[in-house]
Amino acid sequence: MTQPFEHILYEVVDGVATLTLNRPDVFNAMGAAMLDEILTALDLVDADDGVGAVIITGAGKGFCGGADLSRGKAAFDKEGDGKQTPSVPVLADGSIDYSTEAARDGGGRLALRIFASLKPVIGAINGAGVGIGASMLLPMDIRICSDKGRLGFVYARRGIVFECCSSWFLPRVVGIAKALELSLSGRILSAAELKEVGLVSEVTSAEDLLPRAREIALEIVRNTAPVSVALMRQMAWRSLGMAHPMEAHRIESRGIRTRAASPDAKEGVTSFVEKRAPQFPCRVSTDMPDYFPWWEDPAYF
Repeated sequence: MTQPFEHILYEVVDGVATLTLNRPDVFNAMGAAMLDEILTALDLVDADDGVGAVIITGAGKGFCGGADLSRGKAAFDKEGDGKQTPSVPVLADGSIDYSTEAARDGGGRLALRIFASLKPVIGAINGAGVGIGASMLLPMDIRICSDKGRLGFVYARRGIVFECCSSWFLPRVVGIAKALELSLSGRILSAAELKEVGLVSEVTSAEDLLPRAREIALEIVRNTAPVSVALMRQMAWRSLGMAHPMEAHRIESRGIRTRAASPDAKEGVTSFVEKRAPQFPCRVSTDMPDYFPWWEDPAYF
């Protein structure tokens, strides 16, 4: 199955969706129109029970060259139609009204959407990624790269600061000291360095990158219960903000109680005993347990 987009490619094969950033002539630089298409594609992934995992990669030599600055003021054209978005409102005292949607970091919207995903997200880093091209990878569950892969958290080198919620994600992925080292220097990391600091789990040849990403995705799709995967993904990510293990115990107790009584648990045991591949009947769209979601997402303001 394919879906028509202008700035990305979206394809589903054997239960795996592949989302490809598709502006290779500008190293897949992120404009507002591309960002909106990625958000739409992630909504499609979550709504489709035929999709068990999604791979995000880039076309051509680069993964994502950061924000698209090549068009000057038009870089902030949200709709991609030549019309400028309204400027951020200013309050009566002349200060910025940070509470408006127009004041939000677009990369942060993307990171939060990936964070909220009900399907595993696999980053397949085919080339260089800087700025948002590096930050958007942080909330993904599994990251692998080719030997051509390079990432840089270059905010300070561009005179800006953390974006894409990276001040939250990066320390949790590599630790606070390493996060500050990488971001304050803004240096570019090679594929070998990315693996050394834990930003990627493995490095492949360029030609093996997507086949390996699909292998990882298919292992999930073919062997695991989609509802369990959706719950466990949220349990793990949201536990990073918990103050005490008792909070995890409460959620796990609900999960074990409801999942153990589900048709999926029966199928999981039966397929194991019968030495066959499982056919889990429960679907994310209709069979999430009654306690889900157990959190209330905060509003922007």
